[in-house]
Amino acid sequence: MIASMNRVRCLVFNAALGPLDYKVPDGMVVEPGSVVECPLGPRTIIGIVWEAERLPGSEVPAEKLRNLRGVLPVPPLSAALRRLIEWTADYYVASLASVARMALSSGGALKGPASITEYRLTGGLPERMTPQRQTALEALEGEQATIRELAGIAGVSEGVLRGLVNQGALEPVQVDCDRPYDAARPDFAQPELSEDQRDVADRLCDAVRAKSFAPFLLDGVTGSGKTETYFEPMAEALRRGRQVLVLLPEIALTENFLHRFEERFGAKPVVWHSSLKSTERRRAWRNVASGEAQVVVGARSALFLPFANLGLIVVDEAHEISFKQEDGVRYNARDVAVMRAHFEQVPVVLASATPALESLQMAESGVYEKLDLPSRFGGAELPCIATIDLTEEKPGAGQWLAHRLVDGIEERLARGEQSLLFLNRRGYAPLTLCRNCGFRFQCPNCSAWLVEHRFTRKLACHHCGHETKQPETCPECGEPDCLVACGPGVERIADEVAERLPDARVFVATSDTLNSPSRAAEFIAQVEAGAIDVIVGTQLVTKGFHFPELTLVGVVDADLGLEGGDLRAGERTYQQVAQVAGRAGRGEKPGEVLLQTRHPEASVIAALAAGDRDAFYEAETEARRHAGAPPFGRWASIIVSSEEDAEAREAAQKIGGHRPHVDDLVILGPAPAPMALLRGRYRYRFLINARRNVQLQAIIRQWLSEIDHPAGVRIGVDIDPYSFV
Repeated sequence: MIASMNRVRCLVFNAALGPLDYKVPDGMVVEPGSVVECPLGPRTIIGIVWEAERLPGSEVPAEKLRNLRGVLPVPPLSAALRRLIEWTADYYVASLASVARMALSSGGALKGPASITEYRLTGGLPERMTPQRQTALEALEGEQATIRELAGIAGVSEGVLRGLVNQGALEPVQVDCDRPYDAARPDFAQPELSEDQRDVADRLCDAVRAKSFAPFLLDGVTGSGKTETYFEPMAEALRRGRQVLVLLPEIALTENFLHRFEERFGAKPVVWHSSLKSTERRRAWRNVASGEAQVVVGARSALFLPFANLGLIVVDEAHEISFKQEDGVRYNARDVAVMRAHFEQVPVVLASATPALESLQMAESGVYEKLDLPSRFGGAELPCIATIDLTEEKPGAGQWLAHRLVDGIEERLARGEQSLLFLNRRGYAPLTLCRNCGFRFQCPNCSAWLVEHRFTRKLACHHCGHETKQPETCPECGEPDCLVACGPGVERIADEVAERLPDARVFVATSDTLNSPSRAAEFIAQVEAGAIDVIVGTQLVTKGFHFPELTLVGVVDADLGLEGGDLRAGERTYQQVAQVAGRAGRGEKPGEVLLQTRHPEASVIAALAAGDRDAFYEAETEARRHAGAPPFGRWASIIVSSEEDAEAREAAQKIGGHRPHVDDLVILGPAPAPMALLRGRYRYRFLINARRNVQLQAIIRQWLSEIDHPAGVRIGVDIDPYSFV
């Protein structure tokens, strides 16, 4: 405590300024972690009181210090969270301010207790009905939110809704912004676990009771009941009044998880992700900080919430690359979760059917304790996997599905069972060109082709979001009816299924169609009700879903992930295909998986077909060891970008000219990045490979600190990169 001191050092949210010292006025009580209002020139900015010895700053004479203006009405950030912020900034070569900002991710939460006026339908109708009013009434059934938020939900103006308020069709409701959530009950529905599940659950419960850092790798085949197993240590944490954090890789998985959680614990957990309304974020943040929120289920950013009494962290589908943040602070939530557990002195469970090679290596070296669930729950069998060699079993002209795969879908239709076709490519076709002059539609902001989306009749860039209407004529030569779609996306596969099997009810499941938790919940309900026969989906459907009637999985292009310069391509392809294969035969009926490939002899495809995961991982491990790649070496990348190509190139060359020469460190580049233009910025890249004994971050930080750049140049550092575009 430093309440008696009259001088404090504050971390302020301006990376250019560094820490600032302030005077504590008489009567004001602060301590490390206190969130305070600091004067900066004529403005007031937010800062966090920090230990001065951990945050070097310039020693300003006491008489020149300005007074803090106030302490915000939130609990101080704990020492464990402050240590996590420091570690994350140091490891990922980011500023402390940029990491700390993630911990204060709800501005409304910092303002103290409050109530808000929300609105809901009364059931009454306005005297005069207009098309917009009709639209609003249909869209807002069951909704309650502010006028602005309701207008966004209904797609109408705020004026339309205010008219409905005046007409009595919408009524105001005063809501406590920080009202507590329904309590989860650890003994609400006791599950029946298999012997394997019970052994694992007991070990995890012991770790929760011990209240010390214990990292676990929960390695269970798809359908083995990992979720039900780690629910038990969650229940143990709740019995002891502690909070639990569960990280999920995709928002689309949230609704399915919430349903299973509610069945087990009698209430829904607290949810945290980017789609939350501002009022929901505020409520969640303050309940977490006060300790009222018992279980938080969230995306990677939930890692930095200010838990008051954390007792357990679970990272579900821990191998998923979406746990890696690709902009801002480029952290990997899987690894940061382990470090948060270390600082909080609590157990952490990394659960996966296809663990990352790095996690397996940590288990082999004894850093993680490995817990196995080797068989499916309830006696269900793993699906049989077979390959379809597309060089021999060629689909017909203009088709992408081999006859054997279509026959398999037809058999399932006849039996009332469901099928899933997987292709990790959104839209209708990845490239559109003119058959007359060869013109190709390219994004004006990125080095990428525009993807045709037939549902919306648009061409879209999947990197920057640029969209344009598909023209009737070629913009280059003016020829009408000459535009050709090249290659398949999921929409094109869905069209082919509808054409070849006209009785099949087909659903396209991608981030375009399942872009909110409510849409994901609707999709799950339709599948469970038997209203969908064939799901055509991207990686969004490779994990987390349990559909007992789904007995056939077809992988349209098993080789797709092996293309390009991804240094983890083999591992990623294995994980993705193994996960989607695991959707088949999860109930009493046996499952079958058909992999369409042009390279059945490739080690990844052969391992999948043989069901020999260990052989694949052993081969991949040896290849990584030989290459000095993770987990045996370290990678980092530096991306130099600017809106001017010459400026970016010159800055990259300048950095390259000052490169450090260190033993066991190899620096490649600069070279144009594979995605040389992204969101209007030209990009050059360095790729760095180092042995594990090299102080990589310190070298990079020192190297880059010696060089000044024009204001338009951005330098991004990515430690342990997953994206190589």
